[in-house]
Amino acid sequence: MTRARSRFALLVPLLLIAACDAPEGETPGEAEAPPTTQPDPEETQVYTGAFIFDGTGSPWIEDGVLVVRGGIVRQMGSAGAVEIPADAEVVDLDGRWIVPGFINSHGHSGGDREEVLAQLGLYGHYGVTTVVSLGGDTEDGVRIRNEQWGPGLDRTRLFVAGPVLNPSTPEEAREDAARMAAMDVDWLKIRVDDNLGQGEKMTPEVYRALIEAGQERGLPLAAHIYQLEDAKGVMEAGARLVAHSVRDEPVDDELAQLMLEREVCLSPTLTRELSTFVYAERPDFFDDPFFLERADPEAVATLEDPERQAQVRESAAAQYWREALPVAQENMRRLHEAGVGVAMGTDTGPFGRFQGYFEHVEMEMMVDSGLTPTEVLVSATGDAARCMGLEGIVGTLLPGAWADFVVLDADPTQDILNTREIHGVWIAGNRIR
Repeated sequence: MTRARSRFALLVPLLLIAACDAPEGETPGEAEAPPTTQPDPEETQVYTGAFIFDGTGSPWIEDGVLVVRGGIVRQMGSAGAVEIPADAEVVDLDGRWIVPGFINSHGHSGGDREEVLAQLGLYGHYGVTTVVSLGGDTEDGVRIRNEQWGPGLDRTRLFVAGPVLNPSTPEEAREDAARMAAMDVDWLKIRVDDNLGQGEKMTPEVYRALIEAGQERGLPLAAHIYQLEDAKGVMEAGARLVAHSVRDEPVDDELAQLMLEREVCLSPTLTRELSTFVYAERPDFFDDPFFLERADPEAVATLEDPERQAQVRESAAAQYWREALPVAQENMRRLHEAGVGVAMGTDTGPFGRFQGYFEHVEMEMMVDSGLTPTEVLVSATGDAARCMGLEGIVGTLLPGAWADFVVLDADPTQDILNTREIHGVWIAGNRIR
């Protein structure tokens, strides 16, 4: 069992449930400091009159009731089957749709404390309530991660991988694994890619040593890959997440079988490819009110600059990735149909990959690739949690999980664009500002 799975999937739920009923002043889990607000853990909120999607792919619960106490889901079911406590605060959602908060299995949230919290605020505004940051994380990110195990949380949850590792020898690989374990990260992250011939690709000897050293410390590894051959290599060595779609050729049965046997998931990051070429012209989403709610005006102005747009149009790399995108989409669809777990992920964080908004673009692109809206919702909730070792903690609205959810004004299983019809976002039962 990996460190992520053992640490969060087994230990934390027991601590969370106990801590939510603990005397005032006690903090749950491994938090180094209590959240900024600590609501009474005995207070109960009940959300009624809603359609509820639990994150597992089960049919909607009509006239659903969600009972939350101490930030944790206590009951969930249809009206009449759920007992509403007499002293509960009741919120009538008037026929709206509740879905678990979206999980980004491959984002980036780096910088100092203030910068990381600002980025998490962006994610949260758009209903992304959990982010697994696969690279660029600092000690501030680790501390923020440690502070999120309390009923007062009102911002997006964060899990971290530290810096992207690039050892050149097996000895360096083992040293890196020890250093990351001391930093107390959740994942290890590597690149096995020569960046279109502009760099040196990590050798199998090196990444095998790093994966083995990580396994000894309970640290799962996510591998950035581009080629089919490298995807097979990192999985045979024990990687736990393929952090991008294969983009050089169609996937084959051997790859799918490897992923199924080893329970390795795919984080497709289709918007990563999109971001390399979409700014050759002014993209249509620059006029989308949903985008403009939190878009950085300076970033938009830079991307609208005619000289910069001309550089993108003339870039051989941009054209290369434009042609690679359909391959990535088809490979994601094939692996999904083979039964491989697909965890919605975007690679947001770098310039031009807008945190929060691009997760909705990713879900739209997943539907365009052949998945149904329901399959995409499961990929962004329950499956993402399972793939990232967070099952039972986030990603579903089953009893014992954190009450992280999004209330929508329209049914997202009818049209994935309805994930943008956000009425409100709740984390640990707290409606975020």
